[in-house]
Amino acid sequence: MKLLILLLLLSNSIFSQKIKESIQTKKLGTRNFTIVIPPSYENNKDKKYPLLLLLDGEYLLPPFEGTLNYGNYWDDLPEMIIVAIDQNYNEVRFDDSQFDLKGFPIEKGADFFEFIGVELIPLIEQKYRTLPFRIIAGHDTTAGFLNFYLYKDNPVFNGYISLAPEMAPAMETRVAERLSKINKPLFYYQATADGDLPEINEKATTLDKNIKAIQNPNLKYQNDAFKNTSHYSVVTKAIPNALYFIFEGYQPISMLEFQNKIVNLESGYANYLIEKYNYLENMGLQVKPRLSDFKAIEAAILKNKAFLELQPLADYADKKYPKTTLGTYHQALYFEKTGNFKKALKTYQKSFALEEVRELTKDYLMSRADALKGKEDAPEEDAPTEIIEETATDKKE
Repeated sequence: MKLLILLLLLSNSIFSQKIKESIQTKKLGTRNFTIVIPPSYENNKDKKYPLLLLLDGEYLLPPFEGTLNYGNYWDDLPEMIIVAIDQNYNEVRFDDSQFDLKGFPIEKGADFFEFIGVELIPLIEQKYRTLPFRIIAGHDTTAGFLNFYLYKDNPVFNGYISLAPEMAPAMETRVAERLSKINKPLFYYQATADGDLPEINEKATTLDKNIKAIQNPNLKYQNDAFKNTSHYSVVTKAIPNALYFIFEGYQPISMLEFQNKIVNLESGYANYLIEKYNYLENMGLQVKPRLSDFKAIEAAILKNKAFLELQPLADYADKKYPKTTLGTYHQALYFEKTGNFKKALKTYQKSFALEEVRELTKDYLMSRADALKGKEDAPEEDAPTEIIEETATDKKE
């Protein structure tokens, strides 16, 4: 049964639409590529998507698409628009990656470099609804090539997935130097295999050491050196790691995250949720805070008796789920847990005119109101008095 589910997840007909496209370039002639449109694209006309550009598109598309389909099914990875460039014919991939003895793109390599930034990406962004968050990925020769985009002062890509890279001269030094000067958030992932060519691993190891010596808060970096792995099998092992690295924090709050991080906080539970989604928003991702995450934060607040934090949680719920029972519930719960039972009762009763959210039905909230009827407010000295940290919402305002 599990195998059947996995096969269904990886089925293109269920999850996405593939479109074969071509473009007549100024210097490279006709270039073919495949566009993969997410399943929600046609039904959600207002939604925009991150862009994933794959070099060596013929063979990198299936594992990337499969990983994204699977991750998105469980809401672990976002949907993306994928652009897979055809390069595996007539030595084209080597021509596209051509560089000189000084380690810079030349001839067809320089033309291909300009084609992606000047012709292909503008075409895709004009034709499809994309977010300004772009990732590029390649393998061996094309993995080395994608590093050239870091040589620019304002790199066109936000994320780089380099799989067993074959680097140009001095690239292991230049990439680290460029990453040290990046002034906007950037993700860099590199993977190698112990069964690969020594010259590939030697340069990758040097680059790894150079990058790890960088002190740049704008850089997020991960290097995976896989054991018992070949030049080709490293691709299927690295792709999930790379995508989950770049989109760390996208996943819903897990039980492990709840137990090891959230519940052990001394304060700032509501702010944890706010910062989680502010981070995704700053990446350009359109992610509505999940109801399960509100529930997790509520549970941490109640477990630690940090009842005053229900107020900023209610404010955030009203902001993200206006005219629903979510914010009203947390507001009423705040009054109830701080001993203001009369206000809690009135607030629960307000739910009658609001849209229901999951288990927060009108009947449920009205039953909580009924349970408070005739209950006297707690004395002021019994009310919580601890001070809550300034939330991210407060800071913005």
